[in-house]
Amino acid sequence: MTEKFKDLPVEEGTKIILSTEAVIEDFDVVYQKWYWDGIYAESVIFLNDDIAHLNEDQVRHEVALCTALVKENTEMTYKKGEKYTFVNFNFVTSD
Repeated sequence: MTEKFKDLPVEEGTKIILSTEAVIEDFDVVYQKWYWDGIYAESVIFLNDDIAHLNEDQVRHEVALCTALVKENTEMTYKKGEKYTFVNFNFVTSD
């Protein structure tokens, strides 16, 4: 993990299944697949400093239209933390 993402938080109870660094357009990101409380989902995580000039809709657009990751008709959530912004998608509940 590069210095940029060395402090990436993980919420208590969350199991990271896959975590890898990638690039979307000109943005360094971390792509994760995770499981929490019966929910499987995926995230693209940005460093806030890198996207300071973008609003929430623009960040969601980067994830939805600039990657082939987001499934059609999936809900997307957006969470801006102190250092990182998380765009979560492809939610599936386990049976």
